[in-house]
Amino acid sequence: MKLCKFPKKSKEEIYKIQAEKQNKAKSKKFAAVPFDKRIVFVPHCMRKTSVCTAVEKDSYYICGRCGACKINNIVEIAKRLGYKDIFILKGGRAIEKIIAAQKPLAIAGVACYFEGAQAFQMLNGKPVSVQFAPLTKDGCADTDTDLNVVERVLSQRAIK
Repeated sequence: MKLCKFPKKSKEEIYKIQAEKQNKAKSKKFAAVPFDKRIVFVPHCMRKTSVCTAVEKDSYYICGRCGACKINNIVEIAKRLGYKDIFILKGGRAIEKIIAAQKPLAIAGVACYFEGAQAFQMLNGKPVSVQFAPLTKDGCADTDTDLNVVERVLSQRAIK
């Protein structure tokens, strides 16, 4: 008798499934939060470090709006929608510190699937709603994302 074997999923596929499942589960709660009670986290690996004018502050950077990378576009979208703030994270450990200081009701994050799944896990049970937009190219430098997906995540709002 032959047993049916399921193909083994890679860790990346597992993180993707986890992040997408969490996005779906938390989307209504996120959409109900006013834009001015939300913040955005983006990874420092999206910066073009050779020309970046971001200002380093504690465990994050503040975008210098040089236009060398898509972070400038994300800042533009967030400002247009009325988001409270945007942070370019040096690492995931900064999240808890920033949340304690900013007290957002919702967070929109851009990250690789691994970091996105980790953030959902870290914030599970906390009074903050999270949505995630994945990187389309990950790694430790010169990463990328789809701005249409990021804008779709950031602009979610409850239908009245």
